[in-house]
Amino acid sequence: MRFAHPWALALAPLAWAAAALVVARGRAAALAYPAGAQGRAAPESRRALLARLSPAVLPAAALTLAAWALARPQSVRALPGGDGRGIDIVLAVDTSLSMTAIDIKPNRITAAKDLAKAFVRGRVNDRIGLVTFGGAPLLASPLTVDADALIDRLDSLYPGMTKVDGTAIGDGLVSAAARLKDSSAKSKVIVLLTDGRSNTGVVDPLTAAKAVAALGAKVYAIGTAGRGPAMMEIDDPRLGRQLVPTDDDLDEELLAEVARLTGGKSYRAQNRGELERVFEDIDHLERSAVKKPPVVAVADRHEPPLAAAALLLFAESALAATALLRWP
Repeated sequence: MRFAHPWALALAPLAWAAAALVVARGRAAALAYPAGAQGRAAPESRRALLARLSPAVLPAAALTLAAWALARPQSVRALPGGDGRGIDIVLAVDTSLSMTAIDIKPNRITAAKDLAKAFVRGRVNDRIGLVTFGGAPLLASPLTVDADALIDRLDSLYPGMTKVDGTAIGDGLVSAAARLKDSSAKSKVIVLLTDGRSNTGVVDPLTAAKAVAALGAKVYAIGTAGRGPAMMEIDDPRLGRQLVPTDDDLDEELLAEVARLTGGKSYRAQNRGELERVFEDIDHLERSAVKKPPVVAVADRHEPPLAAAALLLFAESALAATALLRWP
């Protein structure tokens, strides 16, 4: 654990100093009326003591927790570098709306994400990046050895996330190739996963495949769709989640030619079991020596103290309005 802004912790003593001042003033004003014969205050009840302390102590504790959060506590996990054997891989995942089709259970996009995550977990010595495309490409993650971060990015994929209709396979390939342009790995691979045919975009898929081949990279093209029509999920503004039919539009010939031009391989997965076997086959790729850089994974942990501070302030307000309500 470390703090990104440790100076903020200095605010906590100020909060308790202010609380002590409030409590002292409250005690001075708490003489019983009328005073005893010798002028001594009557013994203070537990309820009165709580009524005097809670308006100072609870806010001070809340401010202490807020100072802790402001200091940005962070968990730090070091991943050692050194020699390893791996390749540079970019996953290019289609997130067009047809990826909601349910011919692959529970649907195409969820099955692809689940198996891609298992694939990432098994490639501990590889740098892996992530590109998504629909009608336009979008970089989701650069090449990284931080499997947890990449899996988080895979989890965040959803159909229609590029906000552009269509399937731009060529643009997706070019975006994936750009991640490999400066790679020094002897083996470079793009795993292309799509359920349709290229119907939009700037770059023709075969032109993109030739550019990939010029980088010395291979494309493993996976067509993830059953044969024949399938039902896909859509969100209707009036009727909510609905199932509507979609045609089988997978361009197997294009995927085979893209793979051939780059020295890779093409597949068609018609169900989850076949898709799992495809990833297992790709997992047997050749490996080459690489130098893994040391990585420090840092995650902010400010949410718990902020939540606790909010609960303390809520408790103080609730007590003041109920059990410790003071009448004039």
